Amino acid sequence: MDTAPPGPPGPTAAAAAPPSRAGRDLTRAIPVGIGLGALVIASIAFNPRAWYLVAAGAVAIGTWEVFKRLRQAQFRLPLVPLLLGGQAMVWAGFFAEAKGAFAAFAATTVLVLVWRLLMAGLTTAPQNYFRDVSVAVFVLVWIAVPGALGAMLADGDHGAQRVVALILLVVCSDVGGYVTGVLFGRHPMAPAVSPKKSWEGFAGSMVFAIIGGALVVVLLFDDNFLKGVLLGVLTVFTATLGDLIESQVKRDLGIKDMGTMLPGHGGFMDRLDSVLPTAVVVWIIFTYVVPT
Repeated sequence: MDTAPPGPPGPTAAAAAPPSRAGRDLTRAIPVGIGLGALVIASIAFNPRAWYLVAAGAVAIGTWEVFKRLRQAQFRLPLVPLLLGGQAMVWAGFFAEAKGAFAAFAATTVLVLVWRLLMAGLTTAPQNYFRDVSVAVFVLVWIAVPGALGAMLADGDHGAQRVVALILLVVCSDVGGYVTGVLFGRHPMAPAVSPKKSWEGFAGSMVFAIIGGALVVVLLFDDNFLKGVLLGVLTVFTATLGDLIESQVKRDLGIKDMGTMLPGHGGFMDRLDSVLPTAVVVWIIFTYVVPT
């Protein structure tokens, strides 16, 4: 993931070794990435709907990481509604599909409004109420809503294929952007937000994801490769924007990573940032464009 902009060089900065253009400790990042991939495969190997367990865990961990960072920044968010509401949205999707997930989101939003109002008790007026409830709803929309849609990819006869499609597309976009960015990156895409992200990397993401999307749709769903091209293009935009959104949040909070849970990657949200918005697009495509 991207890093925060460096500060002014100190007296020994010139003598320090230049940082790796990779921006990651690959000796630690690669095994962790393989482990995450193995977790996905294991979750869908015997029953695709076991993916709900992975999605629910990811929503809970991501919400907790973001909550901790926001608490450090003096935001007062209602943790219990955020955690329970995120789980309710995922599991409502399991039992009642998209309508259930939406109902759980609506109920969680109301609970957030009331919980934050009463956090200081009935005799003390809440401070920064509008700010805190707005940020809390943002956290739900950022993590729990796409997490619930991503979980629902496992439903139906081709649930395993849809989950595999999501992961492969994100990996194609990430690997394509990473490799071409490291080798050829010269023109920053958004230097004020993510200095390491380049237009060359974006082009590499596009090439890899288009090829991956076409192969996924043809080989896994026996459908028109042009739909896969569309899926690949949309994946690059959502994955890139998801990365930029998290980078902006971290810059607003003045931090480098959301956490330290995944060596070589940072926090769990530093891996979910591109997966979550992409899950929304993949769910829409496989619901309305490539019905299975």
